[in-house]
Amino acid sequence: MTYTEEEAKQKLGELVARFRTNIDAYKKSAYNEAQVRREFIDPFFEALGWDVSNRQGFAEQYKEVVLEDTIKVGRSTRAPDYSFRIGSQRKFFVEAKKPAVNIKADVSPSYQLRRYAWSAKLPLSIVTDFEEFSVFNCQMKPNQNDKVGIGRIAYYTFDEYLDKFDAIYDVFSKEAVLKGSFDRYAQSTKGKKGTAEVDSEFLKEIESWRELLAKNIALRNPDVTIYELNYAVQKILDRIIFLRICEDRGIEPYGQLQTQVESCDVYMHLLNHFRLAESKYDSGIFNFDFGGDGITPALTIDDKVLKTIIQDLYYPKSPYEFSVLGVEILGNVYEQFLGKVIRLTAGHQAKVETKPEVKKAGGVYYTPQYIVEYIVENTVGKLTAGKTPEEIVPIKILDPACGSGSFLIGAYTYLLRYHLDWYVRNKPKKYKEAVFQAKENEWYLTTAEKKRILLDNIFGVDIDPQAVEVTKMSLLLKVLEHESRESIDKQAKLGLEGVLPNLGDNIKCGNSLIGPEYYDLGQQGTLFNEEEMRQVNVLDWEDERKGFGEIMRKGGFDCVVGNPPYVFGRDWKALNIGDDIKAYLGAKYKSSPYQLDMFSIFMEKASQLCRLGGYVGQIVPNVWLTNTYSSSTRAFILSQATDLCILTPPSNVFSGITVDTVVYTIQKTVQPGMSFQINAMRDGRILELATHNTEQYLDGLRPISTSLDSTSSDLVFRLKKNYPELQSFAKITRGVHPYRIGGYGQTAFGSGPQTPRDVKERPYHSMSKKNGYRPFIYGRDLHRFLPPISTEFVKYGPWLAEPRQSEFFQGERVYSRKILGKRLVVTLETTDSVADQQVYITLPKENSVKAPYLAGILGSRLIAFFIRGFYDEINDAFPQIKVGQLKSLPIRAIDFSNPEEVAQHDKLVALVESMLEHQKKHHEARMEQDKELYERQIKLLDAQIDRLVYDLYGLAEEEIESGRE
Repeated sequence: MTYTEEEAKQKLGELVARFRTNIDAYKKSAYNEAQVRREFIDPFFEALGWDVSNRQGFAEQYKEVVLEDTIKVGRSTRAPDYSFRIGSQRKFFVEAKKPAVNIKADVSPSYQLRRYAWSAKLPLSIVTDFEEFSVFNCQMKPNQNDKVGIGRIAYYTFDEYLDKFDAIYDVFSKEAVLKGSFDRYAQSTKGKKGTAEVDSEFLKEIESWRELLAKNIALRNPDVTIYELNYAVQKILDRIIFLRICEDRGIEPYGQLQTQVESCDVYMHLLNHFRLAESKYDSGIFNFDFGGDGITPALTIDDKVLKTIIQDLYYPKSPYEFSVLGVEILGNVYEQFLGKVIRLTAGHQAKVETKPEVKKAGGVYYTPQYIVEYIVENTVGKLTAGKTPEEIVPIKILDPACGSGSFLIGAYTYLLRYHLDWYVRNKPKKYKEAVFQAKENEWYLTTAEKKRILLDNIFGVDIDPQAVEVTKMSLLLKVLEHESRESIDKQAKLGLEGVLPNLGDNIKCGNSLIGPEYYDLGQQGTLFNEEEMRQVNVLDWEDERKGFGEIMRKGGFDCVVGNPPYVFGRDWKALNIGDDIKAYLGAKYKSSPYQLDMFSIFMEKASQLCRLGGYVGQIVPNVWLTNTYSSSTRAFILSQATDLCILTPPSNVFSGITVDTVVYTIQKTVQPGMSFQINAMRDGRILELATHNTEQYLDGLRPISTSLDSTSSDLVFRLKKNYPELQSFAKITRGVHPYRIGGYGQTAFGSGPQTPRDVKERPYHSMSKKNGYRPFIYGRDLHRFLPPISTEFVKYGPWLAEPRQSEFFQGERVYSRKILGKRLVVTLETTDSVADQQVYITLPKENSVKAPYLAGILGSRLIAFFIRGFYDEINDAFPQIKVGQLKSLPIRAIDFSNPEEVAQHDKLVALVESMLEHQKKHHEARMEQDKELYERQIKLLDAQIDRLVYDLYGLAEEEIESGRE
């Protein structure tokens, strides 16, 4: 039943009155939690609009409220009492207690709730016995010594419910959640002192365990190699974490790992425990048989190290509730974890270092779940729509650079939901091998069916063996969702086949881009050392045993998804990628022939691996849309695509990364589609921005804008195509770099050597005018059409680090800021000032247009529009124009033999000079009415300049409208 807000308040009033009447009886210990839930807490949230009892009959995965029986497992509970959801996304937990419990004073309920919510990355959750209602900010890491009030942001007694009704309803009602009020309230509680997300905290934890374990193994096992050490540390941690998660989920007996560390020779007991686990799961995680793990059983590891790690995973030291720690959260942790590697020093001591490619990128960036879900929905979703489970069996889904497996988990999750929905809709009792009924209206896929789907449909490759192991573990944990110890034990007893699938044939370690023919092209493979061999790590896609021969023989994969490495061509040398590899890739892949950006090579490879009619979806840097050198990438994608959609994600999709990204999805075809779509994702909604005619872009020469409609895009391309570049009319450079030293303080810049002391003391600068010193102009000193005003002075000469040619600091010239405003910040300079390197100098060539003419065009609305439209990769958070982009701006040439064009040139010059005069007067005016007078004139002059520029470029009225900033 759905209540209006007024009816909800009335219903709550009735509950309050009944509770008040019988409060003494309710507060006795005999009145238990189950009773208060049924008689008060359930009706309370039903009044707030939640379908607590699932009257709508939704399948388990779509229930609004998931009710859990509180099952004690050791000192931990298996799950929160209530999980409130929109779709399948959790929003908040509610932990119920009987009224005899003093929620305000008892620390146990709040600590228990905060562990659940923090582990599940839920910002808010509630403890209630109906008599009391406590709301907690659950973004603070729980600590066993926390006082009861830590994180509590609201507290009401039942007597206050009606007075505080709006405060409760406006956050926790279903309507409030759907309208975003809950999220806004949660966001307002962020950033409090002590907040720490569960993934970042668990990352610190497992990184400390890695270091502890690595150092001990290196110390006690002097013969272990660097590769064996990395393998062993990863394997041991994976096994421990896997079993600990199974304990909290109730699949393994709680505390059994703790039991293993209570005696001496801990590692021997652990190995025996691992062997028992393998006999049950048969998944490869614990494989010690012939051809399996021959390294870890032979190691010596100190008891103290293992005891420290395992004790950190249990209450009271551990703040984590692994029963609610999602596979996606674990994947985020492991993605970061894989950004470092263990090295061995000359003395055989272990040292953990950041991988070079991660250091170069500034960190590891895990793909947010909403991006994964969007790509999966628009690839796997289209591929499976309307199909029966039998028809889905042949579908093969691949991530060729799977990392910790986020896309494969997303695709697998989608398939699990699709299959369960299909079975429930189509008389589930007919499909006993695929689904079983837990209770009324509650169906689950059998373990056998989940295994079948995983083995039939999900495939991945990564060059990093540790990433491959993490992906396997994450997928196996997904298989174990909704399992119990009883169901697992029953399966283990019934059949010879293990509970979990072995994913060795589905998830492979190798280099997706390099095949065995690499050794046929002159590379001396036999002379490679082991590190080089591992770096190349060829993968033969056609091989039946080591590759995916059968799939490739049938035309390829049905769907290829992922987030390939963001390695640009300029980074290859820094990452120690050899010339042999670069030459091979350049010869094999043609979509990025100039720079060989790795992500664009993966775009080509994804299409090669996809069969005709299949789907590709990836998130990649957006430079391929607009950069000149990426024309072949654009041409390749457009020629292969129908149903192409390019989506700009939110600007914060990867927190801290400077590379802007786009998502693209295509259906592979031999006949390109007639058009393609540009969309944007904003506040969780997909906005349709533009539809473009594919034919106009097929040659790849035309950049693709993600911010312009068709009319605006046509205008931008026409300007670029029809008008010469600024560098045809002027010499352009950036200003001087006064002080700079090279590698390790030794290499000199400029004519005279500079030292770190020079950089620190700046001997050629002065805050006041001195004989022989010139005004020094920073970017911050520039204002639109205002003559530059310096705050410092410089002794200009060859002693500066990068002094530029002296001709740029004399005569009439244009100064412009590197940092963009709404328009290019330009002005004219005629004095002998010297500009800093944050300033660009445009010096007209002899017998060319005049500097004011160039300044008028560069500072116009039209050029501002062109910059934003053509250079789509310019970041709005810190927008900058590069010197190469400035040089290539389209400038209207003047035919000086044509009187009409000369008149237009001279008129623009006069308008700019008048603008400079008025800006100077406005700056110097001391009376408010004078400033207002000049402001009005400046506004009129601005409009006249813009109108004249539009006329010069021959814009139609509709183009003028689209060309406004």
